[in-house]
Amino acid sequence: MTQGRRLVVEADGGSRGNPGPAGWGALVRDAASGAVLAERAGYLGEATNNVAEYSGLVAGLRAAREVDPGAAVLVRMDSRLVVEQMAGRWQIKHPALRDLAREAASVLPADQVTYEWVPRAQNSAADRLANEAMDSGSQIARDFPAEGSTSGPTTAAEDDAPGFDTHVRPSGALAWYDAANALTVVLVRHGETALTVAGAYSGGGVPGPALTTRGRTQAAQAADAVFRVGRDLWPDLPRVTGLVASPMVRTQETAAAVGRRIGQRVRTDERFAECVFGEWEGLTALEIEQRSPGELALWHTTGTHSPPGGESYAELGKRAWAGLQDLFDGGAGRAVAVVGHAAMIRTAVGQALGAPPSHWSRLRIPPCSLSVLRLWPDGTTEVTAVGFPTDG
Repeated sequence: MTQGRRLVVEADGGSRGNPGPAGWGALVRDAASGAVLAERAGYLGEATNNVAEYSGLVAGLRAAREVDPGAAVLVRMDSRLVVEQMAGRWQIKHPALRDLAREAASVLPADQVTYEWVPRAQNSAADRLANEAMDSGSQIARDFPAEGSTSGPTTAAEDDAPGFDTHVRPSGALAWYDAANALTVVLVRHGETALTVAGAYSGGGVPGPALTTRGRTQAAQAADAVFRVGRDLWPDLPRVTGLVASPMVRTQETAAAVGRRIGQRVRTDERFAECVFGEWEGLTALEIEQRSPGELALWHTTGTHSPPGGESYAELGKRAWAGLQDLFDGGAGRAVAVVGHAAMIRTAVGQALGAPPSHWSRLRIPPCSLSVLRLWPDGTTEVTAVGFPTDG
């Protein structure tokens, strides 16, 4: 036990419908440094906002007790109801909330816990965790006893933290001799859709289908993996501080999950849309072969053959690569997540490898996998990872 230690618990909860699908989130910070020591989140099923908020409080207090059972704990929440009721100033009339309030009060001695209401904007880290739980439909527990990582948007100060230097070549990476900074691009494929399951071609010519329930879970898992880049996942790379997505429905939904996790807004770029499949849109490979024997094989193996009314791999690659090059406008020495599609990501990786378009279709890019590139302003490229799974 650390004598006189002070901890801060930030907790929140939400319901998409009130009542509706609900989840809660909580984190524990060291009061002196602001470092996040623990994160907790959970999916409740159907519940109200207030039940979700109280559930987050209980979990946050328990996490604080795990960190240090003797610490003084300040609870910060944007729920006036929970703060006033737990401080004893408002009555608790709802039976379910009374039970949860008793449970919260039993976690730590009353003289160790104080409550403070904060505006919603100051409780965004807990809100993101609650949304992550609702997106994934799962329970989440993360502990950072030594890392001292922080939730929310990455700051310049974090990029200067020990263990990261943009002028140091990552171990095993491409040799570079003039200390030039690379732009790191984390390519994220969207989660599963109904057409993914059917094996149908879903292109960039139409908004396309939304994510399935499994796809939303995959998106939350991918979001967590993006958050870990520069931490425990490829720790010698910069942390992701930018987020761009294709305009398709499935990529926007996936990017929203990533944005909540890393604390970044999504910027849309049409150049990262999937290949336009024209008359093949929504068809399976067998259906395409029955309609146009041999055409699909030509599209895959030549890289220059176009579907009727659609794009070739080479055409797709040209626009996607132009989008990647424009990311340099925000500066090198940073990492940007680009949420896109299987064929679009194949073209980016293929070009980074220097492979011809006829070879790009050989790359496997599963739903919500990560592919990582490092790009230099002079055109030098490195492929760090291809199709890294995030649903394990």
